[in-house]
Amino acid sequence: MILVTGATGTTGRAVVEGLGRLSGGVRVRVLVRDAGRAVGLPAGVEVVVGDLGDEASLERALLGVRAAFLLTCRVGEGDDVRFVRAARAAGVGRVVKLSAAAVTDPQAGDVVTCWQREAEAVVCGSGLEWTLLRPRAFMSNTLGWAASVKAERVVRALCATSRNACVDPRDVAAVAVCALTGPGHAGRAYTLTGPQALTVQEQARELGRQLGVELGVEELGREAARAVWARRYPPLVVEALLDSACRQRAGAKQVVEPAVAVLLGRPARSYGDWVGDHLDAFRLSGSRGAGAPVG
Repeated sequence: MILVTGATGTTGRAVVEGLGRLSGGVRVRVLVRDAGRAVGLPAGVEVVVGDLGDEASLERALLGVRAAFLLTCRVGEGDDVRFVRAARAAGVGRVVKLSAAAVTDPQAGDVVTCWQREAEAVVCGSGLEWTLLRPRAFMSNTLGWAASVKAERVVRALCATSRNACVDPRDVAAVAVCALTGPGHAGRAYTLTGPQALTVQEQARELGRQLGVELGVEELGREAARAVWARRYPPLVVEALLDSACRQRAGAKQVVEPAVAVLLGRPARSYGDWVGDHLDAFRLSGSRGAGAPVG
């Protein structure tokens, strides 16, 4: 039995789907706060309704589990501590923890990165077999452009000219499946990137090429970006994102790592690959020739 937390999100759902494609009798259980959001998961997946903050539901979810995918997102809420304590009590053998590449950057001192470092330390000091996954920004973050692309044919972003070796979350999930089910990953930390570091301008160009339109790019100033993010995130997270943007401008996120290709035995998916599989999210209503290259 393998437990997946965060199973209704982008990465967790892909982990569940990847495990479901394996042969050999892998059983999958998910811990979700809302059973309704688990609709569409592969047949046979066992659903436990609960919360990482509820130790009783953790006990139910971890019963009989041999390996777990741990994804936490509530900064400073102690979810990793509770999970590790419950996992030890349940006899779980292996934990694969989703972290972030920023933890390796000595210049990253924002509250989110510090929390991620603390969470890693909890897992590494647990006495359990552990693997850390440290992805760069997800390519799927650009879904946030969909509304302005459809309405105005414009991409608005901070750091439009600096590079980020963003990664397809499906590749992160595929590495997680390897670490959950295969040998040789104990005590390892993998930094996961895409095959090239791209600017927002280059991403917008590729998106427009596949849509068959030309997209404009507008660089957001710091205050404009703060106002946009403040509608979605708590103030401490907003400031962490702004700090992260400063580090990106300084080149901290442009290094391409080989781990995805080495672990999966194939090249990491490109941003063009990701766009091709998610084009409907950006497609302009009533547009003609969508999907044809510009020029």
